[in-house]
Amino acid sequence: MWVWDIESWVSFVIFIAAAAMELFALCDSIVRRADAYTATDKLSKPAWVLILALAVLTCIAFRSPVSIFGIFGVIAAGIYLADVRPALRQVTGRR
Repeated sequence: MWVWDIESWVSFVIFIAAAAMELFALCDSIVRRADAYTATDKLSKPAWVLILALAVLTCIAFRSPVSIFGIFGVIAAGIYLADVRPALRQVTGRR
C-alpha cells in the first residue's frame, strides 16, 4: 500500500511547514517591542504571544495542521506574518 506512504509523507511535510511557520511567528512576536504593538493599533504583545504559543502547542499536540485547531493556528500565524509583522517593522524601522 504505497499510497498510504505518500499520504503520510505529505501530511508530515505539511505538519513541519505549519509548525515552522507558527514557531517563526511566535519567536518574532517575542522579540518585538511591546510599545510597537500599541503604536500600530494591533492586539497587545501578550495577546499575540499567547495566541501564537497556543497555535504552536496545538500543532505539536495534535500533530496535524489540518485539524480544526491546526487550521486556526495556521490562520493566526498567517495573520501575524501578513498583517501585524509588516506594521511592526514599519513602526520600529527594523527589516
